[in-house]
Amino acid sequence: MYELENISWSWMFLLIVLISILFIIDRAWKLKTQNLFFSKANLERLSPDISNIKPALKSFIVLIGITMLIIALINPKIGTKIETFQRLGVDIVFAVDVSKSMLAEDIAPSRMEKSKQLVSQVINNLGGDRIGIVAYAGKAFPQLPLTTDYSSAKMFLQNMNTDMLSSQGTAINEAIRLSSTYFDQDQSTERLLFIVSDGEDHNDLSFDMAEIAAKNNITIYSIGVGTEKGVPIPIKKNGVVMSYKKDFNNEVVITKLNKNYLQNISQKTGGKYINGAITEYVIEEVVDILENTEKKEFDTQKFSEFEDQFQWFILIGFLFVFIDIFMRDGKTIWLKNLNLFNEK
Repeated sequence: MYELENISWSWMFLLIVLISILFIIDRAWKLKTQNLFFSKANLERLSPDISNIKPALKSFIVLIGITMLIIALINPKIGTKIETFQRLGVDIVFAVDVSKSMLAEDIAPSRMEKSKQLVSQVINNLGGDRIGIVAYAGKAFPQLPLTTDYSSAKMFLQNMNTDMLSSQGTAINEAIRLSSTYFDQDQSTERLLFIVSDGEDHNDLSFDMAEIAAKNNITIYSIGVGTEKGVPIPIKKNGVVMSYKKDFNNEVVITKLNKNYLQNISQKTGGKYINGAITEYVIEEVVDILENTEKKEFDTQKFSEFEDQFQWFILIGFLFVFIDIFMRDGKTIWLKNLNLFNEK
C-alpha cells in the first residue's frame, strides 16, 4: 500500500518536458550553426575532444535528478504491514431508510437529510466501537461492513439518497435480516442495531425478524424521523417542487411517522424508541445507551503507519546532480580509448 502526500506538486513534471524540448532546440541550433562555419572533418581536427554523446548524457542525468527531486516533493509514503490490535467497544449497525417517503419535509430539511445528520452526529460521539451501514427501501442493500474507520462511514453515509434503490417500499424486516449478518457470531461483543426510519411499513414480518434478532443477542433501537400528522411527498426538479406523489387513484399521498410500529419492533429485542426530531436529544439517548452497554474487546486490523520515502529520492536526485557537475563536457580519456560510442 502507498499514498502520495503532496500530489499537487505533480504539475512540476511539466518542467521535465519543457527542459527536454529546450535541449533539443538548443542542440539543433548549435549543430546548424557549426555546420555553417566548419565541415565535420575540420571541426574534428580543431576540437578533437568534443563529444557528441556527452551533452545528451549530461542532460539526461540532469533530468533524472530533477525528476527524483520532484518525486521527493510529492513524498510517496509506503505502509505494507498489517497490524492486529485490541479495541474495546460494541458493534453497531445503522439501517437507514431510503424510501421515497423520506423525501417528506415535515422535519427540516427533509427526513432523508435529517437521518443522515443524526447518524453522522452519533458517529462523531463514538470511540472504539465498530460501525456498519445498511440502506433499505423495498429491499436492503449493504453499504459498509463493520469498521472502525469513521471517516469512510460518514463518506458512505453522505452518498446515500432515495434514488439508490429501485425497489420502493419500507421493508424493515429486510433491513433487520441483512443487518444481522454483519455481526460476527464468533465474537462476544454487544450487538446494537439502530433503525432510522419513518416506520411506514405495512407487514408483520418485521416483528418476526425482530424476535429472531433478539435470539441472536441483537438489541434494536429505532429512531423515528417525521411527524405523526403527516405531509405529502414532494417531487422536485432542480430543487423546485413541481408536484406531489400520488397513488393509483390520483390522490396525493400523505406520509406519516408510524411511531407505534417502531416502538413494537424495538421492544421485542429489549430496545427502545427514540424521537429523532431533535438532534441533541438523539445524541444524549445514544450516548446513554452506549454508557450502559458493556464494552468488550475485539480484534481489528489496520495498515501500519505510512512511512515517508522522500529522503531516498532527495539522495538519488542530488547524486545525479553531483554526477552532472563533475562530468566533463569533452571526451573522457578512458572512454575515448575504448571508443564505446564510435567517436573518432
